[in-house]
Amino acid sequence: MSDTPTVLRKIIARKWEEIAERKTQVSLEELKQRAAAQAPARGFVAAIENKIAQGKSGVIAEIKKASPSKGVIREHFVPAELARSYEQGGAACLSILTDVDFFQGADEYLQQARAAVNLPVIRKDFLVDEYQIYEARAMGADCVLLIVAALTAEKLVELNTLAQAIGLDVLVEVHDEAELDIALTLPNKLIGINNRNLHTFEVTLETTYKLLDKIGSDRIVVTESGILAPADVQAMRSKHVNAFLVGEAFMRADEPGVALAEFFAQ
Repeated sequence: MSDTPTVLRKIIARKWEEIAERKTQVSLEELKQRAAAQAPARGFVAAIENKIAQGKSGVIAEIKKASPSKGVIREHFVPAELARSYEQGGAACLSILTDVDFFQGADEYLQQARAAVNLPVIRKDFLVDEYQIYEARAMGADCVLLIVAALTAEKLVELNTLAQAIGLDVLVEVHDEAELDIALTLPNKLIGINNRNLHTFEVTLETTYKLLDKIGSDRIVVTESGILAPADVQAMRSKHVNAFLVGEAFMRADEPGVALAEFFAQ
C-alpha cells in the first residue's frame, strides 16, 4: 500500500477517523440489525444486464455535488430531483456520493435519491472496513464500490465476501493492469475501470482500452471518468464496452436526465 496515491492516502486516513466517530453513535451490532431489517436489495448488476440485453448502454448515473479536484460541480443540488431526472433519461442505476469531507456527500442523499425512484443505487465512497459495508446496507444501498488501490488483497476479498453475503452487489474498481489482476481473482460480474490517474488526476480513455483484452466476456466492464461527449460513448461501444459510470458531464447540465438521453441516444 506504500504506493497508494497521496490523495487516496489522505482520504483513507480520514475514513478511519470517521468510522471511529460513527461507532460512538451507532454500534456495529446495531448496524447489523438495521441492515438485516432492510427490504431485499434491488438488483444492481441485473439492471445493467437488462439494459445491455436490450441493446442499450447500462448507465450508472452519478449524483455528485463536488470533488476534491474540481470543487463544487453543481450548486442546485436536490438528490430526489436529480434521481427522477436520471430515471426518466434512461439510467440503469444510480451512484450516490456519501463521502462528506472530500465530495460534500451525505448518507441522506442516497436515501433521498433512492426513495424517489425505482432504480438500484450504489454507495460511492471509500470503504475500508466491515462497519461501512453494514452501514451501506443499513442506509438502503443495493451495491457498494470497492477500490483495489485502497485495500490490501486480503481486505478486498474480506469486504467483497461480506457485502455479497448480506445481499449487496459489488463494483470492483481498478486503475491499471496490476490492480486488474487482483480484481480478476474475485468472481464479481462488474469490473470498473477508472480512467483517472490517481497520482496525476489526468484522465484518458486509453486506460480502459488497454485493459480490455485481459477481461473475459463473462464480465461486464464499467468505464468510469472521462465520458464527456456522445463521441466517447460511441468509441467505447465500438469496443464492446456497454456499461458506463458518468457523473460530472451530467451534473453540469441544466437537466441531467436529458443530457443522459442525448449521450446514449444511439
